Amino acid sequence: MLIDRVIVGSMYTNAYIVSTGKKDCILIDPGAESSTIVSRLEAMNLVPKAVVFTHGHIDHTSATKKLVDYYAERGHHVPVGIHEGDKIFLSADGGRANRDLFSSFGDAGVAALESFEDEPVEPEFYFEDGKNLLDTDLVVMHTPGHSPGSSCIYSEPRQALFSGDTLFFNTIGRTDLPSGDDEELRRVVSECIFELPPDTRVFPGHGPITSIEREIKNNRMDSEGSTI
Repeated sequence: MLIDRVIVGSMYTNAYIVSTGKKDCILIDPGAESSTIVSRLEAMNLVPKAVVFTHGHIDHTSATKKLVDYYAERGHHVPVGIHEGDKIFLSADGGRANRDLFSSFGDAGVAALESFEDEPVEPEFYFEDGKNLLDTDLVVMHTPGHSPGSSCIYSEPRQALFSGDTLFFNTIGRTDLPSGDDEELRRVVSECIFELPPDTRVFPGHGPITSIEREIKNNRMDSEGSTI
């Protein structure tokens, strides 16, 4: 039950390789640096059976097209999945949606956006709250607030939660952006995420790994200092 983190891109996004068999895995949030991710996968002798996103913002998705094309050239079809609430970011309007998001943070946001590759890839499947991802032990938790389709991915046997930009070490995700909802985000963190077993490890979209127990005790439940 291997979990490996690869930190990529100008916003130091955490991409996760989650083994699901001897030679396959689920790849979560490949935000940038496709060659770095491929090198890690090949060193581990793993091929992704799917790429999934905790949400659709470009700092979590931009390496996907090159990854999918790389494996297609080698005879491996890698489907892409996301919650339907964030499908706009992977559509023909995805570039505009990301520009609206990042430009709301001024010059720094525009500079960050321009550091990513804008090659959207169409999703082949959509998440359902409470359902397993494909035939794995990974279960979807729809946790809107940072974005309408934000989702955490939980594995009870691994005692692991991939929280995307919903929950971080000491903070929660930003909601001062288009379609953000502060009240909803606080609700899902307190009523859903904090109800998980305390020893659950939390693997966030940016920053250090933490635990449910630690965040219940210490999280300020605000987004000060959080990444876009």
